[in-house]
Amino acid sequence: MDRAKAAIETLLAEADVRINGDRPWDIRVNNEVAYKMIIRNGSIGFGEAYMAGYWESEKLDELIEHLFRARVVEKARVSFTTLAAYLSTFTRNRGTKQKAFDIGRRHYDLGNDLFERMLDKRMTYTCGYWKDAQTLDAAQEAKLDLVCRKIGLTAGQHVLDIGCGWGSFAKFAAEKYGARVTGLTVSKEQAALGRELCKGLPVEFRLQDYRDLTGMFDHIVSLGMFEHVGYRHYSEFMHIVHDHLNDGGLFLLHTIGGDYSVRSGDAWLDKYIFPNGMVPSIAQIGTSIEQLFSMEDWHNFGTDYDKTLMAWFHNFDQRWTEIADKYGDTFYRMWKFYLLTCAGSFRARGAQLWQIVLSKEDVPRDYRSVR
Repeated sequence: MDRAKAAIETLLAEADVRINGDRPWDIRVNNEVAYKMIIRNGSIGFGEAYMAGYWESEKLDELIEHLFRARVVEKARVSFTTLAAYLSTFTRNRGTKQKAFDIGRRHYDLGNDLFERMLDKRMTYTCGYWKDAQTLDAAQEAKLDLVCRKIGLTAGQHVLDIGCGWGSFAKFAAEKYGARVTGLTVSKEQAALGRELCKGLPVEFRLQDYRDLTGMFDHIVSLGMFEHVGYRHYSEFMHIVHDHLNDGGLFLLHTIGGDYSVRSGDAWLDKYIFPNGMVPSIAQIGTSIEQLFSMEDWHNFGTDYDKTLMAWFHNFDQRWTEIADKYGDTFYRMWKFYLLTCAGSFRARGAQLWQIVLSKEDVPRDYRSVR
């Protein structure tokens, strides 16, 4: 145990984090079993020890920000368990059609009561745009409007939303721009509530994998779904979008991105939050669109995800007592760990948020960037 503690203390010191220190981002250890869990199981052990209450931090988001800025997360990846996980990526095919509905069942179907309490009034489960916004509701409205303006949406046009969630974009585009929207989701709960929220509007929800897509569309958007595609399927995804987009249309991809190419996601997030998830790099996206699309615009506002995640946690924390009996204390600590560690990673620029506008290659157009 002493050797495990010493190794962890050394790593944390590089990020100016102390064990049992008195600063908000320091770690307070409640059970020394945490050291062995972290050494043996890396990020999974780190998260599971927190879920068990074996360690605390007054400001979890600040702790993670310190760890990312000092690149402690990268240095800690050199372990047997992490090496084994890396090697498994060569045989594990994330994002297959057979696994497409896993993320729906295990994450988005957790309960609409949870997401209704956490998200904005439109239930938008993607990064807000805080440029001129002061509240979560305003930031999400601004993001949805930004998407519509970036694709030049006009009344009567038919838009496809791949990964439509509960229909926040679909409802906004139909109400504010007079568009017709078809949304794809792999979540039964999202489809059911989305149909209710969009009742009376020209909005269709399909409980469907993107590989089963039919029809042609004036524009296509995908907001926060590409993280579930998997690197082996990026090119397949782009070919499908290309084949179903009218020649004069635009495709807007809104996705979390990473500064380097990976073949898997964080092990704890994969196990507890987003099964089979991973974030793409610029290189991976670039390769996937070759000979298909021209890149018209690439907009990074990743620091806005920090604000969005902190707002989500505030809502979740403030209204937790309303759903605590259903989900339990372990779930609370898991969800808190998820939201605040992600916030810290975006704040430290360990992750990015990109909106990319693409047009079909060899189709002439004069695109002007929108902000």
